[in-house]
Amino acid sequence: MITSSTPTASRVTVLVVEDEPLIRMNAVSMIEDAGFEVIEAVNADDAIVLLETRPEISIVFTDIEMPGSMDGLKLAHAIRHRWPPVVLIIASGRVTPRANEMPTDTVFLRKPYSEAMVGQALRKAA
Repeated sequence: MITSSTPTASRVTVLVVEDEPLIRMNAVSMIEDAGFEVIEAVNADDAIVLLETRPEISIVFTDIEMPGSMDGLKLAHAIRHRWPPVVLIIASGRVTPRANEMPTDTVFLRKPYSEAMVGQALRKAA
């Protein structure tokens, strides 16, 4: 699902990349409640297409374990290479990447994350 509203100058757009529908819905709800615009993708391939066509995306919030051509870590590295200003937040409940496995200036959140943790990471990123 892609939101169709046009972001205002004061609203930051976050791309949520999560293959599990319930977890994605929960993350989207938390991020919207924190005052951000949200666009959704179910995998890294969809995320890349959205990043290529939606220049207003300034934060990517991605899961690590996803089906498709790349996982969340590979997606994060691709984003850092092609869109260096985009802020990266990576989440996982089973994988804890070492700092040297993530792109520079990446925030890692352990699942299950709380609304407070997500809000704090987003506000710091924005």
